[in-house]
Amino acid sequence: MISVSLNDGRQFEIDDCSSAHDLVGKASEKNVLAARVNGELCDLSTRLKNGDVVSSISINERDGLAILRHSAAHVLAKSILELFPKAKLAIGPAIENGFYYDLNCNETLSNDELVLIEQRMRDLVKKNIPFVRTEIPKSEAIEYFRKKEQKYKVELVESIEDTSVTMYFLDDIGDLCRGPHIPSTGYIPLDAFKLTNVSGAYWRGDSKNDMLQRVYGVLFPTKESLNSYFDMIQKAQARDHRKLGVELGLFHIDDVAPGSIFWLQNGTVLFNLLKDYITDVIKRHGYYLVQTPQLMNRSLWETSGHWEKFRENMFVVEDGDTTMAIKPMNCPGHIVCYQTGAVKSYRNLPIRIAEFGLCHRNEPSGSHHGIMRLRAFVQDDGHIFCSPEQIVAETLDVCSMIKEIYEKFGFSDVSVKFSNRPAKRVGSEEIWDLAEKSLMEAADEAALSYTINEGEGAFYGPKLEFVLKDCLGREWQCGTLQADFNLPERFKMHYIDSNGDKKVPVMLHRALVGSIERFVGILIEQYAGKFPFWLSPVQIVVTSVTDESSQYAKEIAQTLQSANFRVVLNVENEKIGYKIRFYSLQKVPAIVIVGKKEMEQRTVSVRSLGSEKTATINLAQIVAYFNDQ
Repeated sequence: MISVSLNDGRQFEIDDCSSAHDLVGKASEKNVLAARVNGELCDLSTRLKNGDVVSSISINERDGLAILRHSAAHVLAKSILELFPKAKLAIGPAIENGFYYDLNCNETLSNDELVLIEQRMRDLVKKNIPFVRTEIPKSEAIEYFRKKEQKYKVELVESIEDTSVTMYFLDDIGDLCRGPHIPSTGYIPLDAFKLTNVSGAYWRGDSKNDMLQRVYGVLFPTKESLNSYFDMIQKAQARDHRKLGVELGLFHIDDVAPGSIFWLQNGTVLFNLLKDYITDVIKRHGYYLVQTPQLMNRSLWETSGHWEKFRENMFVVEDGDTTMAIKPMNCPGHIVCYQTGAVKSYRNLPIRIAEFGLCHRNEPSGSHHGIMRLRAFVQDDGHIFCSPEQIVAETLDVCSMIKEIYEKFGFSDVSVKFSNRPAKRVGSEEIWDLAEKSLMEAADEAALSYTINEGEGAFYGPKLEFVLKDCLGREWQCGTLQADFNLPERFKMHYIDSNGDKKVPVMLHRALVGSIERFVGILIEQYAGKFPFWLSPVQIVVTSVTDESSQYAKEIAQTLQSANFRVVLNVENEKIGYKIRFYSLQKVPAIVIVGKKEMEQRTVSVRSLGSEKTATINLAQIVAYFNDQ
């Protein structure tokens, strides 16, 4: 017999050959998909040892749903191989809302083939085939995949440094995978998944490699949640920022600059309005703005740790014998700003630096999505250099700013994730212990209700992630706050404390909305292009009914422009109905209409977006009227 316990503290004496399933999986059957043993995600078949602490992972948890979706990707792979035996499999991870599998197939897969593959998946689910985990020597795995003529799998195994690898088998088909997985295919809800589409993707995200086909699927815990997802997708298509961005003349995306964006006139106005609003907020909270270089020496990135931990995402430039990198982040530049000038005293702290910094990251081309994910984007970065005693107060202040900004745009449903140390990190365990403890205490003091986002911290420190929910219920991770005890030490930063001693400051990294481009995309979809009056690139259109009233229309437009409203004047010889329809489709908040009657009475007719009625306003009151909008 062995002694084990559940994470709630209850202890049990069980047979020494018992599995996690014996302890947590039997009661709820297929609702429990996996287990966490001593903090590690494991298969339910994992044998328990004396002293283990065990918790169940259900289908309704984030980790459980990710495991389920990953397992569905393996079922997809088996279905493909059964229908297309010569297909070469690449990778098949779980993703948000579902899963995909990359493959090289002799024929192009169409919707007809997707129907066949999906039906084969359902057949495999009904058969309730067990997922069998096995650990074998690396050499045996290479030989296995060579016999199966799976060249991508051979390449993957060869790139693994360990002498052994983990594989999962569904009947006679094995796949390279660390797991964990569900116990058997029957755990997948039969009516809650669907294959959606096929796209192209380069092997390992490199355009020099083979072009593969990527088969996408979605999977949810229930049929009802799957139907809700497709209902949301239908609504989202009408709000798609890529479609509205073109229709409203906001931005242009072109292959001449992959992963970058051309802001057009209206988009530039929108971009700057958002930036100006955030600038006003951060100035009220004691930040000063800087601008740091785009291109900086490799030595800076080596000191920061980016060269070691983030190199594959950086654009590098060779300048003779000097290696430079385009900045992927603003942090090291702000450290240089801190270290410039006189030695800092404890009386100077906290020092709050902010920048709307243009960053470049070498994101794979297949991951680009409109303006939501780019290679070049402006980050609303800020860095707070403070003493350890000031962390709580600064965390409260950042939370206050984030709350103010999100509520300004109608985002009241905001959740928080605490992301702790990742596998790929810099610094000692003692520093990480201190950083995580400090940030968690600050989050508790701020009364934040958060969930643990295991292993998703930055490579230099833990972070709080602020996730807003839009009008369609979709979640967007935007703001972040990171506690960093590592970079200040690596850069030998210091300040003089009240005793005259040198102390290393704490560096808090914070972003309020994150990428400005991405946040604009979120706002386009949140408002469906119908921006509030203050944020609309064009606020008012002044248009005449006849040539006779054109001069009066010009007078009104001039009055409004002098009052700093963003105004378009239209005195073209076109029917007023056409003008109203055109500017309504452009989602202009207000159309000012003037004809002979308005000219004689010194009034205007105002038609608001979405309304069939017009309001009559005296010209003398027009500025006050729009100031109230």
